[in-house]
Amino acid sequence: MKRHLLAALVLLVTLPSALAAGEDAPKPFERGSWQKLLHAHAGHPTLVHFWGVTCGPCKVELPQLGRFMKDHPDVDVVTISADLVPNLPEATRSMLDQTGLASAENWIFGDGFAERLRFEIDPAWQGDVPRTMLIARDGTITTIEGSAEIADLNKWSDAQATTIR
Repeated sequence: MKRHLLAALVLLVTLPSALAAGEDAPKPFERGSWQKLLHAHAGHPTLVHFWGVTCGPCKVELPQLGRFMKDHPDVDVVTISADLVPNLPEATRSMLDQTGLASAENWIFGDGFAERLRFEIDPAWQGDVPRTMLIARDGTITTIEGSAEIADLNKWSDAQATTIR
C-alpha cells in the first residue's frame, strides 16, 4: 500500500512539469504539414526558418530571429528543425529556449524520409540549412538560401506592413 501511495505522489509531483514540457515541444513535421502550415497562415506575413541543431550558422542566426520576432509581432514566425541527422527534441527545445524562439510556432522533421518532406516544400531543395522562406500576405514566397540578413528581413516586414494600408 505504501508503494502505491508513494508512486501516486511521485506521479502527481512530476505530471505538471511533464505536461508543460509537452506544450513547448516542437510539433512533428510530417507529410502534409507544409500545406497545413501554408493554409493556417494564409493572408498573414509569415517567416518560415529551416534550421538544424548541428548547423553552425544557425547558432548565430537563431538569436537574431528571436529578436526579429520580438520586434515584429505582426509577422508570424515559424521554425522547422530540418537537420540532416536525426533530430534530438531536447536539444531542439533547448536551442529554441536559449534564442528567444520558444514562443514561435516550432516544428521538427518527424519523418525518417526527409527528402520527401523537402520535396513537398520545394522540389529543388537539397536540404541545406539555414534556409528562410518569406511568405507575403498574397502568398508570394521569397526563399533565402543560407543565412538571412536581418536588414533584408526588416525591409520585407516593412513592405508587408505597407500592403495593408
